[in-house]
Amino acid sequence: MRMPFGGARGATVTGGDAPAAIALAHVSKTYAGGVRALDDVSLRVGHGTFLAVMGPSGSGKSTLMHCAAGLDSPTEGSIAIDGHEIAGLNETRRTELRRERIGFVFQSYNLVPSLTIADNITLPLRLAGRAPDKEWLRTLVERVGLADRLAHRPTELSGGQQQRAAIVRALVARPAVVFADEPTGALDLRTAHEVLNLLRELVDELRQTVVMVTHDPAAAAQAHQALVMADGRVTETLQGPTAPELAARLVALGGV
Repeated sequence: MRMPFGGARGATVTGGDAPAAIALAHVSKTYAGGVRALDDVSLRVGHGTFLAVMGPSGSGKSTLMHCAAGLDSPTEGSIAIDGHEIAGLNETRRTELRRERIGFVFQSYNLVPSLTIADNITLPLRLAGRAPDKEWLRTLVERVGLADRLAHRPTELSGGQQQRAAIVRALVARPAVVFADEPTGALDLRTAHEVLNLLRELVDELRQTVVMVTHDPAAAAQAHQALVMADGRVTETLQGPTAPELAARLVALGGV
């Protein structure tokens, strides 16, 4: 099913009528000099949804993620994570909300070299003064195949294993949503495919919500839905996207 939005000012709905893991209402972001990176974007993402965000360079996809994750503040509009409004919070409260409700996966893994994989995984919880749920932690490390690697340092693991550790770290606090920023950009094709399959399985089996920003049509094709952005707006929502149609959309919009 295709859901074009014409001028793209109307709400984009994913996840049907399920409670929203993320809800953006009329969000705009204007930077110094008048650059409008987001232009009246409304978006709803239900729990248990894997959403890819694509678009050419400068389309606003990274700004959308940064605002939705509380890393940046919108100029206008409201943003809620799992029902908790974040727009307007001061930096201390946004930091607390990110620790409690949001997980992050980055292209560069961002593991601490001096810590073991076990300590890297539980670091966000320790920073928040919380003890890990041992059963949940065991479930995650077994699910991603790292149960026998917890005492190792990051440099002793392959890139794919390091990204799996980063995924567990993002999930260990049971966040409402995980934001993944080009999570396979540093991996070879085979390992990237394995990591994307893992993300999709975690969504399908554990009802985790994942929002992934990517320039790769093959990566986005692993998602339930894909948003295509241009000029700060959502131009189209594709349900069950395929790599060829996503690539065609990017070519039509002027590349990545």
